[in-house]
Amino acid sequence: MTTSSTTLDFDRQRFKQLERAGYNLIAARYAAASLLRAKLHDALLDAAALTGGLEVLDLASGPGTLGQAALPRVSPGGRVVAGDLAEAMLAESRRLHPGILHAAADAEHMPFSDGRFDRVLCGLGLMFFPDEALALSEMRRVLKPGGRLAVSVWADAAHVPLVECALACMRRLLPAPKVARLSIFRLGDPERMTALLAAAGFEGIHVEACELPSSFKTAEEFWQAFLDLAGGAAGSLGRLPSATQDELRTGVAQELAPYASGEGYQLTSRVLIATAERP
Repeated sequence: MTTSSTTLDFDRQRFKQLERAGYNLIAARYAAASLLRAKLHDALLDAAALTGGLEVLDLASGPGTLGQAALPRVSPGGRVVAGDLAEAMLAESRRLHPGILHAAADAEHMPFSDGRFDRVLCGLGLMFFPDEALALSEMRRVLKPGGRLAVSVWADAAHVPLVECALACMRRLLPAPKVARLSIFRLGDPERMTALLAAAGFEGIHVEACELPSSFKTAEEFWQAFLDLAGGAAGSLGRLPSATQDELRTGVAQELAPYASGEGYQLTSRVLIATAERP
């Protein structure tokens, strides 16, 4: 269940704590599950226009999948720093990708000096930051003049069945949440993304859509993939009674029914990729 960042009872600090705890919980499973997004990683790296010798920050890096994919593109001479708030994600990234650097980093208060990086990447992370305007301002600060930002965010809910089917099932089967959460679709309007980037001081802004296909043999397989990427929701879902968890796992077939194809489900979800430059 999600809400907008303007909800009166929204506790930004608690939200960040829940997200951090959730991603720590799923760190060991996240890397394998993120292979669903391989096409998106390639599209974001293409948009970033990486070349040899560049210094790159991969923000909200998770287990380092995107950062590792960026490394060959900035070789020889370049470096990639993976920055994340969840320490278990950083530990998993260090284990899997010793060739990139790692740093604990809160996107709204980054530990890096001004003008440190040639590129900042943020793959499906911006909508998890309680103050997206502050995070974008920080991204601009750590970029060198002329440096490029490349971010991806989910489009509107109607075009993201990969996530919305799971959320709709939760709304149908679970009581309303006690803790308000941000909507992960709130940045899915290209005009809003453009306005946010402009307000943060970026120029040369470009936003385009990228379609992300995915397929699942069963509703249970879909649900497990959702859990493996669920972030803060993973902790709360894991504390539900086992009978309720089983009901969600099988019940999501109702939301997936429009995407049935042959012996499984075929979903196409939309992501916005935005690029901009620091003047």
